[in-house]
Amino acid sequence: MLYHLDFIVSYPTNMSQFELFVISIEEANAALKAKHQGTIIDLWKCVGTPRIIAIIDVESPDALDRILMDLPIVKKHGQHVEIEVTPLRRYEDFAEDMKTRINLS
Repeated sequence: MLYHLDFIVSYPTNMSQFELFVISIEEANAALKAKHQGTIIDLWKCVGTPRIIAIIDVESPDALDRILMDLPIVKKHGQHVEIEVTPLRRYEDFAEDMKTRINLS
C-alpha cells in the first residue's frame, strides 16, 4: 500500500539546534537506507519549513504504524513530531475503475 507522509518536526526551546541536527542526521541515515531498500519511494524536504514529505510502500496499515513508532526522530523526539498520513491509490487504477464504471451504465 502506498502512503503519503507529511512530517512537521519542531523542537523545544531548551533543545539546541545542534541537538536537533544530531537526531535529524540519525533519522536521515535511516530514511535513506529505507529508500535504498525500496520501502520509501521518495523523500522531500520543504524549503524554509521544518517539513518532510515521503511516499512509502508498505504491506499494511499495521506495518506502517510499527515503522512510524520505530523512527529515530519519533523515539527520541516524538512529542515534537506531527505526522499526517494519507493512503494513496495509483491513478492508473482509478482511471481503469472509471472506465469500467462507464461501461456498466
